[in-house]
Amino acid sequence: MKNFLSIIMLAFFFTSSYAQEKEEVKNKPAQIVDSLPYQKYPALPAFNIILLDSNTIVNTYNIPEGKPTLIMFFDPECSHCQAVTKKLLEHIDSLKDIRFYLITSVHDFNKIRSFYNEYHLADYKNIEVVGRDYEYFFITYYGIKYVPDMVLYDGHKKLVKFFEGHVTTSELYSLTH
Repeated sequence: MKNFLSIIMLAFFFTSSYAQEKEEVKNKPAQIVDSLPYQKYPALPAFNIILLDSNTIVNTYNIPEGKPTLIMFFDPECSHCQAVTKKLLEHIDSLKDIRFYLITSVHDFNKIRSFYNEYHLADYKNIEVVGRDYEYFFITYYGIKYVPDMVLYDGHKKLVKFFEGHVTTSELYSLTH
C-alpha cells in the first residue's frame, strides 16, 4: 500500500510539473531561432569537393572573383535534379557568365559519372566542377532538406540567393545582370 501511494504521489508530481512547464512555454515570447551558417556569413564558404577522378580535391576558396557562382547540390538519380539540369542546359548560353559547381554527397562515383556523361557536362565550359562533397559540408551549412538546392554568389563571392528545389533561368539571368 505504501508503494502504491508513493507511485500516485510521483505521478501527480510529474503531471503537475509537466503542465506548469507547458504553460511557461506557452506564455514565453517568441524566441528568435538561430539562423543557418550561410545566413550569418554571407561570403562563399571554403569547403572541399572531390572530383570525378575520385582523387583530385578542389576547395571553393580557390574560386576566383569576377563572375557569379552557382553551386547546385543534386542527386544523380533524382528526377527533379535531372529536369532542372536539362532546363539549365537548354538556356546555358544566356547563363554563360555564371560559374557552375554541381556537387552531391552520393558515394558512388559511377552514378555521378553517369550523370556527368548523360548530360554531356564536359561540353559546357562554365560548368567548372562536378564532384562529391565528401565532408557533407553543404548539407549542414545550408540546411539541405531537398534536392536540388542551389546557392548563388555574386562576382565578389557574396551571397545573392539560396534556392530550395528550383530556380528559373530567367531568374538566374536577372540576378546576375
